[in-house]
Amino acid sequence: MIHAYRNNGYRIILDVNSGAVHVVDALSFFLIPKIGEWLEERYHSAAQTDSPDDTPESLGERITAHARTAWADEIRAAALEDGTPAQEADASLAEAVGEILTLRKDGQLYTDDPYQAYATAFKHRQTVVKALCLNVAHACNLACRYCFAGEGEYHGERALMSAEVARAALDFLVKNSGGRRNLEVDFFGGEPLLNWEVVKEAVRYGRTLEKTADKHFRFTITTNGTLLTDEILDFVNREMDNIVLSIDGRKEVNDRMRPRRGQDQKSVYDEILPKYLKVAESRGGERYFVRGTYTHWNTDFAEDVKHLADLGFTQISVEPVVASPEDPYAIREEDIPVLLAEYDRLAGIMLDYRKAGKPFHFFHFNIDLEGGPCVAKRLSGCGTGCEYLGVTPWGDLYPCHQFVGNERFVMGDVFQGITREDIREQFLSSNVYTRDECTKCFARYYCSGGCAANAWNFNGDINRVYKEGCELQRKRIECAIMLRAAEADENRQ
Repeated sequence: MIHAYRNNGYRIILDVNSGAVHVVDALSFFLIPKIGEWLEERYHSAAQTDSPDDTPESLGERITAHARTAWADEIRAAALEDGTPAQEADASLAEAVGEILTLRKDGQLYTDDPYQAYATAFKHRQTVVKALCLNVAHACNLACRYCFAGEGEYHGERALMSAEVARAALDFLVKNSGGRRNLEVDFFGGEPLLNWEVVKEAVRYGRTLEKTADKHFRFTITTNGTLLTDEILDFVNREMDNIVLSIDGRKEVNDRMRPRRGQDQKSVYDEILPKYLKVAESRGGERYFVRGTYTHWNTDFAEDVKHLADLGFTQISVEPVVASPEDPYAIREEDIPVLLAEYDRLAGIMLDYRKAGKPFHFFHFNIDLEGGPCVAKRLSGCGTGCEYLGVTPWGDLYPCHQFVGNERFVMGDVFQGITREDIREQFLSSNVYTRDECTKCFARYYCSGGCAANAWNFNGDINRVYKEGCELQRKRIECAIMLRAAEADENRQ
């Protein structure tokens, strides 16, 4: 599968199955998809070994001869775009065809799917639990309008996790982690700082388990910042690998969607911003994220990212709201073209900031083209329901924190362990090859099929996809690849 696209002045060819990325001229940009189609018509696969009569030289001659007649007008237009004189166009065509066939021979173009056969046995792989999201507080002191957790209460009662449940959760994780040494625990809510003493106790207990069970815990906390103090920050900096700071961007955007509870309408933005700047500085600009949500009300979200970058934040995540269509702030179908263009604009802003010596990271544009995740993660994503689980304040286990409150997905509890193996098997069997939409999508090995919770909430089936989310994710991946290509181009220059 070939994906060809333009972004911020770059012509990019992605060979989906190999992951090879090519930045090309206009002639090759036109030829590569066309030659792929031509090869598939003759060999049923553009990657198939040629017949004995087709040496690389003879195949190149046949393609070049076909191109001169079948695609003459398009080739002239591409050569003109490249600035190639008319008298040199034929030589450029033959040279381009030769280079394309060399890339094919080297396994960088028109490659076959290396994973489809593996996917049949994929659901029988052995997995261990390696991460937990501890909902230490089903309570919150804000009333964020878009909160998927129903203002922190997960559509149930307000509750705080006890130290007993927190310790049992870590025991469960160690017991079910097999030979894996590095384990992750996220403190989440609601607002986890409402239950700070239990957070501290969980970390303390985790450090004792590291010594007795030969494990290493990576702790993360997500907070709205209103309860953050210097004492808490000192502990976080000493004990936690990451801290996620909730803020939506510009003051008017943040305060519209993230108000306080009750009658107190003082600006949340004004209260948390100085604290967040202190967090970023105290952590050396790393191991944190400012994390926001954009809605129908701020489809110009690149301005919010820019605002945060101009304040000095270098680790930024702003994500689309996931909401019911009837919610006034929900992303609408007519918003999608605007948002796609906005991601392109944001990528351009990042290029400009990098050239000006003010680079910053945008979470959804982070991508590793050389290494990246293992095959299992590429096919199945975050491990929801088998490698990653959510834990309620009373110890119930869910496939992830976004399923909490949906009783049909209770998998067991931290005291008895997983008692609903059928739910675990359902998620274990889900991958990009169980979703029809993914098999045709160039982004499948980067998004791994998308979010199972969103698929369920919009389709009632974890093996479907959230259509609007897919459109935005494809654009994010295009921008991410472009930024890496631009970085390589800058390094060469």
